[in-house]
This record gives sequence, structure tokens and C-alpha cells, in this order.
Amino acid sequence: MAHYNSFEDLEVFKKARLLSQNVWEIIQTTELKQDFELRNQINASSGSIMDNIAEGFGRGGNKEFINFLGFAKGSCCETKSQLIRCLDRNYLDKDSFQKLNTEAQELIDQIGKFSNYLKKSEKRGSKFD
Repeated sequence: MAHYNSFEDLEVFKKARLLSQNVWEIIQTTELKQDFELRNQINASSGSIMDNIAEGFGRGGNKEFINFLGFAKGSCCETKSQLIRCLDRNYLDKDSFQKLNTEAQELIDQIGKFSNYLKKSEKRGSKFD
């Protein structure tokens, strides 16, 4: 893996950001904007994915980064659950739900693979350089 100087360069962060943007789009363009509780929950959980990736990266060590990737993965699972609630409440049609649900699942898988890579890496993180 290449050396990254910024969390913004990580593919996993870019995908988390895209998911957050796509969630924000459904908030703005559907009746979800009137369901304040669910709207706030899904906005927070989708944003938390990218925030945890950024915070973990900023800690400078793989152990802490792996821990925060776990939080990010959990937030992504939370977002998926909230997407199901959006479907159940008819804020999303099946095609829109499927697109976002697939995007979230791919991100969960990517976070898991990245975490496993870091666990096996001999490099312990930038604060140990």
C-alpha cells in the first residue's frame, strides 16, 4: 500500500464521503426531510463513517486506526438499518434503496479489508516512523 499523508487520499474515506453525500441528497429530495428523528439519525450515522476514518487516521498508529475503522464499520451498519427504515416508510423506492444499500455494503466490506490489511502490516503507523 502506498504511504498516505492525508485521510482524504484514502479510497475508503472517498467512498464514505460519497455515501454521506448520497444520503444527504435523499434527505433533501424526499419526504425524509420531514421525519426529523430518522433524518437526523441517518445524517449523523452516515457522517460518522467518514469522521471515524479521519479520526483514526489522525491518531497516527495502526492499533488506534483499526479501532476507529471498527467504529466506522458499525456506523455504516447503522446507516444500512436506517436505509431499511426509509424503505419501510416509503421515503425510498426499491431501486434507490438497492443502490444505497449496495453502496453501504461495499463500504462495509472495504473497511473490513482495509482493517485486515493494517492488522497484517509491519508498519505500525506514522507516529512510529
